[in-house]
Amino acid sequence: MKMACGGVSCSDVLTICGLFAVQCIFGLYMMFLDGLLAAGVPSLFIIVVACAASSVVVLPFAFALERKKWPKVWSPMLVVQLVIISLGGVSIYQVFMMLGVERTSPAIASAMPNLGPGFIFVIAACLRFERFEWKCKYTRAKILGTFVCLSGAMCVSFLKNPDPTPSVSPKPVPGDEELSNGKGRRDWILGCFYLLTGVTIFACNTIMQAAALKRFPAPLSICSITAMMGAIFSAIIQVLMEGKLDAGTTDNITWIIGEIVLVGGVVIGLCTTFQVSSIGRKGPVLVSMFSPFQTVFSAFISFIFFGQWIGLGCLVGIVLMFVGLYVVLWAKNSEDKMFAELMAPPEAEYDVERPLLQ
Repeated sequence: MKMACGGVSCSDVLTICGLFAVQCIFGLYMMFLDGLLAAGVPSLFIIVVACAASSVVVLPFAFALERKKWPKVWSPMLVVQLVIISLGGVSIYQVFMMLGVERTSPAIASAMPNLGPGFIFVIAACLRFERFEWKCKYTRAKILGTFVCLSGAMCVSFLKNPDPTPSVSPKPVPGDEELSNGKGRRDWILGCFYLLTGVTIFACNTIMQAAALKRFPAPLSICSITAMMGAIFSAIIQVLMEGKLDAGTTDNITWIIGEIVLVGGVVIGLCTTFQVSSIGRKGPVLVSMFSPFQTVFSAFISFIFFGQWIGLGCLVGIVLMFVGLYVVLWAKNSEDKMFAELMAPPEAEYDVERPLLQ
């Protein structure tokens, strides 16, 4: 689509709006998960059912639209990349985040994933997935915008009004110093380590998706394959950890599975596919910049439905996030234009007079 408005193409506008919508849907999905977890459904069982359903839903579209892009010979490197994406991004990431939530607090657990854009920018720059020239003003603008966006994300995460309902936390280990929230210091440090490990795995997984898309430019197929493999790996992990693949409850089990298939499989599967395709078009850094807006959307949902007031610090954080995102978008758009002009073939001199000479 070649139409443009204000220097930004319509396809870019659609991608930006789509990424905003995806984060809002992810925020609603988190609320849906809270209900399932409160009903006693194990998180690993949710991952198994949702990923398997997502794979089945996306597979027909992948077959119809990307069959010609499938490699005739699957290289070992591509297979390894797909295994790492499914194992790391689907299964291990979720396990580390759950372990971190149990040992820290919801505020810390919601703040840590917002560090993802910074980690992804550093990794992408080191692996040359993102242009990085310190003398270039657009590179400095991207660094500044990422820092501003991360600062805003931290403000939103930490300066939201706390939940007045006290949380039930495990008793600290004897001899361990107890913090003000009732958790032991060792548990707290270990929980933060788990969360940081999970965020690092998520950042590496995003970069791995960008690398896999270069070898296998079929985002629908990649999502279908990795979702099914992730479901298998998650089932194996639950069997190893709990001894069996169990839904955790027998009440309305058919209805619960149907909800997971519809919401976690169909809706989230399509959102994830759009996100992966955006990584192939716009790069991992730009796509990751939208992830903190899930926290913003959750804050507004909490204000509308639960009456949790959004404080001044949270509003300042939201403004900083939008300013940082705008700076990054402007820098990437200007950088792409600059490199497109440099790569364009030079026009021949006296091109206007050439017909006269003939």
